[in-house]
Amino acid sequence: MSARSGAVDFGRRVLVLRRRRIAVRLEWRSVAVCAVLLLTVAGMAVLALMTGSYRLGPGQVISALTGGETGLVHDIVVDWRLPRVAAALVFGAALGVSGAIFQSMLRNPLADPGIIGFTQGSYTGALIVILAVNGTYWQVVGGALAGGMATAVAVYVLAFRRGVQGFRLIIVGIGISAMLGSLNTWLILKADLLVAMAAAAWGAGSLNGVSWNQVLVGGACVAVLLVLVVPLSRPLRQLDLGDDAAASQGVRVQPVRLGLIVAGVALTATVTAASGPIAFIALVAPQIARRLARTAGITFGPAAFAGALLCLAADYLAQHVAPTPLPVGIVTVVLGGGYLGWLLLTEARRRP
Repeated sequence: MSARSGAVDFGRRVLVLRRRRIAVRLEWRSVAVCAVLLLTVAGMAVLALMTGSYRLGPGQVISALTGGETGLVHDIVVDWRLPRVAAALVFGAALGVSGAIFQSMLRNPLADPGIIGFTQGSYTGALIVILAVNGTYWQVVGGALAGGMATAVAVYVLAFRRGVQGFRLIIVGIGISAMLGSLNTWLILKADLLVAMAAAAWGAGSLNGVSWNQVLVGGACVAVLLVLVVPLSRPLRQLDLGDDAAASQGVRVQPVRLGLIVAGVALTATVTAASGPIAFIALVAPQIARRLARTAGITFGPAAFAGALLCLAADYLAQHVAPTPLPVGIVTVVLGGGYLGWLLLTEARRRP
């Protein structure tokens, strides 16, 4: 504490926002990282809207977005390309926040919803609805959410032993994920050929055919979940200190952890219902955000922007750089698999 001003020195420059009795403390570096990522995302979005079989200039794209273009240019930008770009941004941000929740809560950089089985559970629920009843979009959303929640309950119960330890939950989740992967393969093999081919292509994680309806519905669900997650960010920071330390500060550990799991699974299920399981973004985005912001823990804002940028960049590579257009999930698997190998090697070297 400074003797002259009486201000507390946090060791880092912070921005304090106060309104009546509510005060929010933000680190300047995190704010700057979010601003830089936002500008990068905006530039990447304009590039994606420009690129295609019918090339456009940046002026045409901006004019179409602001209502200055009509006819073919307006249809290409607003009706054809913009839903895909918006879906990549919204779903990437949701996956980034979901990964940040699990990695912070379990204090493990390997805590990815895909690795610990929640994505596979959402895929199983959606797959059952698609193959059994040829369900509508809302039915697929419900199936994905039910499958993800059922998987979360199963993993939570099997990993519970006088509380839930992060390492045990990850190990149980990996086993459940392998079992669900086998079940998904069996369901596809038993289905009608055309339906099975469509389900398998969708299961690779693709933004092809994403409509404004899916973007608006998925975006509304993601926005509601993010609003619910924000109040849990402070208890999540306290959980980083350990369950005993968090409980001594008044945090109800198990209810908070259960609420975080529900929110993280719901974010993953929302994305899976709309585009299929897009792998590894939830694993990579929080770690990139933490390294850029240089924070002690993982914060939601940088993780959301990093996830949006990764998903949009991966979809751009899948559509315009690959020899043939690919589902975005294939590109994220290739990039994320390399990152996972590097992460495992780095963690192994740190251990004595």
